[in-house]
Amino acid sequence: MRTLTDRFLAKVAPGPLGCWDWTAHVKPNGYGQVKVDGRPAYAHRVAYELTRGPIPDGLVIDHLCRRRHCVNPDHLEPVTHRINIRRGVSPAARRAHQTHCARGHAFDDANTYTAPNGTRHCRRCAAGRARTRRRRGVSRASA
Repeated sequence: MRTLTDRFLAKVAPGPLGCWDWTAHVKPNGYGQVKVDGRPAYAHRVAYELTRGPIPDGLVIDHLCRRRHCVNPDHLEPVTHRINIRRGVSPAARRAHQTHCARGHAFDDANTYTAPNGTRHCRRCAAGRARTRRRRGVSRASA
């Protein structure tokens, strides 16, 4: 019977940028999948664990090459979920990299507050919205 390592390596092919491309089942989200002890597992996580050992608690595996079906252990790094998101190109990552609000005000210590859900807000824009609401409230009452 073939070992997990043998089965795993049979499903890997050289790719660009030094990647090891997963040639077996790839899920719709772009990540390779392999069965381990009869259960599905992400191929990149298996690659990391086969070569580096267990993934530390609380960490996820980040693809440094940004290619989800790459299983090259040299391209995989355990990081926090927050760091993994910030390194990506998702809307959340783009917002995290913003230096100014939509109206051009700087996201700096003096002008930024962080809501309980972790989102950043511009104090100048919030003050402008509050002024507009107060004005509209006064003009409706006097009309």
